[in-house]
Amino acid sequence: MAILVDPPRWPAHGTVWAHLVSDASLEELHAFARAAAVPPRAFDLDHYDVPVERVPELVAAGAEPVSGRELLARLRRSGLRVRGADRPGERARHRRDDLPRRWTSIPHEADAATWDALGASLLARWTEPHRRYHDDAHLTDVLEHLDVLAAAGATVTRAVVLAAWFHDAVYDGAPGADEEGSARLADAWLADHLPADERAEVVRLVRLTASHAPAADDAAGAALCDADLAILAASPTRYRRYAAAVRAEYDHVPEPLFRAGRAEVLHALLAHDPLFATPQGRSRWEDAARRNVAAELVRLTGEPG
Repeated sequence: MAILVDPPRWPAHGTVWAHLVSDASLEELHAFARAAAVPPRAFDLDHYDVPVERVPELVAAGAEPVSGRELLARLRRSGLRVRGADRPGERARHRRDDLPRRWTSIPHEADAATWDALGASLLARWTEPHRRYHDDAHLTDVLEHLDVLAAAGATVTRAVVLAAWFHDAVYDGAPGADEEGSARLADAWLADHLPADERAEVVRLVRLTASHAPAADDAAGAALCDADLAILAASPTRYRRYAAAVRAEYDHVPEPLFRAGRAEVLHALLAHDPLFATPQGRSRWEDAARRNVAAELVRLTGEPG
């Protein structure tokens, strides 16, 4: 039995990543990750994604450095490999298990049954069939990006987390109206569960995601907006999937109109200087996000961003 790590060569979020696996059991892998303080959010079905700077300490802790080819071969022999064709379904199953747990873990004063029912109603909205990008996978991403920011010292309060849960709870492909509808939903659904001032903060934060332009002293708004925009710094392959999913949500819009509208959105994002409002977001995501957005603009318009 061994813990294996391959050479870091997968770019994302301003660094390169390696894979950490076990050739025997997920229990062994999770135990090693816990001991090495690899965060649970880094687990992806059959491996942990670990940044290049952590590889030496993982090797020192007992991980065996191997080639990518050998890691894959031993993972397959172990029976733990999740095939590419199976990964979407497995990720969906993992989200169905993880999101209710995340909701329940939010500190709350409501009785458990009421709180769980509220979370289930929210998740029903996030899994509506017309959603292609603004779905429960996006919700998971935003919550995980908030975890990243919080671990790096950003301000992530209960109101920020609840705003993440509500920020696209209403999604009909109507920019501005969707955020307003989501804010009103948060105000109504949280009326009996939060102090009035905290509920007002959740509502304010949800509305802020319409512009992604927090004030300079708005630490909570900066964290939420950065977590929502972190997808822009994904690997080029994942970014293209994101862009395609956004296009699918607007499949009722003729191509020329969509290209013009999408280009306007992207130009507005690039006009934010900086694009990310927290120091933590800027250091992790700024450069990669600008490259991805500029590349999409070229694809849309044929002209540099």
